Amino acid sequence: MKLDAAEEIKRFAEFFEQEYIKELVEIAAKGKHSVGVDFAKLSRFDPAIAEHLLNEPDEAIRAAELGVEQLDILSETKNLRVRFFNLPGTQYLMLRDIRSEHIGRVIVTEGLVRQKSDVRPQVVSSRFECPSCGNIISVLQLDTSFKEPSSCGCGRKGKFRLVSKQLVDAQGIVLEEAPEDLEGGEQPKRMNIFLKEDLVSPISDRKTNPGTRISVVGVVKEVPVILRSGSKSTRFELLIEANSIASVVEDFYDIPITREEEEVIKGIAADPDVYTKLTSSIAPSIYGYREVKEALVLQLAGGVQKRYKDGIVSRGDIHILLVGDPGAGKSQILKRIGVISPKGRYVSGKGASGAGLTAAVVKDEFLGGWSLEAGALVLANNGICCIDELDKMSKDDRSAMHEALEQQTVSISKANIQATLLARTTVLAAANPKFGRFDPYGIIAEQIDLPPALINRFDLVFPIKDIPDAERDDRIASHILHLHKSPDFEDVEIDSGLLRKYLAYARQNISPVLTENAVKEIKKYYVEMRNTNTGEDQATRAIPISARQLEALVRLSEASARARLSPRVTKRDARRAIDLLNYCLMQVGIDRETGKIDIDRLSTGIPSTKRAKIFTLKDIIAEMEVNTKSKMIPIEELMREASEKGLDEGEVEDLIEKLKRTGDIFEPRRGFVQRM
Repeated sequence: MKLDAAEEIKRFAEFFEQEYIKELVEIAAKGKHSVGVDFAKLSRFDPAIAEHLLNEPDEAIRAAELGVEQLDILSETKNLRVRFFNLPGTQYLMLRDIRSEHIGRVIVTEGLVRQKSDVRPQVVSSRFECPSCGNIISVLQLDTSFKEPSSCGCGRKGKFRLVSKQLVDAQGIVLEEAPEDLEGGEQPKRMNIFLKEDLVSPISDRKTNPGTRISVVGVVKEVPVILRSGSKSTRFELLIEANSIASVVEDFYDIPITREEEEVIKGIAADPDVYTKLTSSIAPSIYGYREVKEALVLQLAGGVQKRYKDGIVSRGDIHILLVGDPGAGKSQILKRIGVISPKGRYVSGKGASGAGLTAAVVKDEFLGGWSLEAGALVLANNGICCIDELDKMSKDDRSAMHEALEQQTVSISKANIQATLLARTTVLAAANPKFGRFDPYGIIAEQIDLPPALINRFDLVFPIKDIPDAERDDRIASHILHLHKSPDFEDVEIDSGLLRKYLAYARQNISPVLTENAVKEIKKYYVEMRNTNTGEDQATRAIPISARQLEALVRLSEASARARLSPRVTKRDARRAIDLLNYCLMQVGIDRETGKIDIDRLSTGIPSTKRAKIFTLKDIIAEMEVNTKSKMIPIEELMREASEKGLDEGEVEDLIEKLKRTGDIFEPRRGFVQRM
């Protein structure tokens, strides 16, 4: 049944007067430009106009806007837009299921924002003057091409003068299906979404940042494809003109928390055993790894980002690297953290490239020219990016991560685009040892096959060793078999939903400040660690920790306070951070020859003992040059001299090769070396 237009406008006016009078008064007072309407309320009020909205949305939406204008309350607010939400489930469609039959119909769809254009003005109506009779002709600009009037009432055709035009802000975004909505080998489909007016206001603009998952209510439209010859193609492109948008996945700072949930969260924080509860809830299906799970709690809570007066920003995000034997549960931990974190992304080794992690410049078919397409680290801004099989990535692709890990930005300078994207992303990475499995008798640092510059950017590095132990193996087997026997069994203190809200509440409301006691504790540990080897030679002394580890201690201490919802970082928080850092350093930074912690094993790849031997060998070469009055030194004589100074033959061969690679010496002819 076709509704009469005047009757429909009248019914909409009655609906707004009955259901939305308070909201309209508030909108008029605040000068807003749109009103949100719950479809369920409209359907209860008048099923006929609700049905008309689903089948003929353009007409129904215009009638609703004219109905609002009829109310005296909005005399100052003309052209108020009506935004519908909470449509029935029958209107929900995946992007891949949109067909020609849906053109002109209102639908609801979801996806990830992949690209976003700049906001630009668009003409919605224009007024022309007839030069012959002076008549003013109004033309609505509904299509993509600009239209002029074809004729005037006086009989004139063409060449009308443009008097005025009404412009509105417009923007295009590209929506892509989310990975979790796909099956098997399906490739995610994309759709162009057209936004205008209040949907591109600065407040709404945040909802449509690349990487955000949004729900769109809109009308499917067809767009003509223009061929190179200038004529229209028989093929048309599809586009959704958005009526309303809503965020589906928020980051930690956007998760809504009710008053009741807040009370439960405060109750958990008041428990003196709060850390045990949080740690046991992180990955309940994985047995053990207490220190790793405690570190993951601190990573999810995060430190406090600081901006200094000179413009330098100190990151608050804590990066963690897990290096372990196959089957130790690393990937399971990563997947679990990706679930708990509201903006979690999971990528894996060979399937990730440098551009896929940071950003790529792509040819933009929809909006013209070139545009930036954000990678995983940028899309997970204010969330967590879990990178599995880090060692399987190519060297060039790994190097793209350096800036994102420390400066938390991604700089692009390609195809005439110079841009710096924000990547305030926490990184949890996993890798396998160099030979697939740890050698229990070898030095762990030498078995981590990652560049020192990259390892140094992680606050904590955990080696996960799978060594047979009858008692521990019995407990692990019992735990795994019990899970397989009863998959629904979940013995966790805090379930995933509440844990996510707890961490979100901590991030939103708690910004801990260091107390004097915490500062003293961290400072004491740092100074003592740095000066344990005071009797040794200044140039070759082992450096247990550097300023990078000092900053990591501050971040971990702040995260410890935040995890228990405390506004102050106490001495106990500092001790928790120190214990965790010490645990990692004792595992990966210990020098077997001296029995002391040496951070150079990780940060440079050369421990202080080897550095001392390199200096000794260089001194021997310099002395032999003076004694023999020749620049070419026979390797045999060099070996003899070195053995007298306490260096064995195998070590000298290794050191000569290292010096050749660094360019300090070269081999002018077989059996001789010479300094550069």
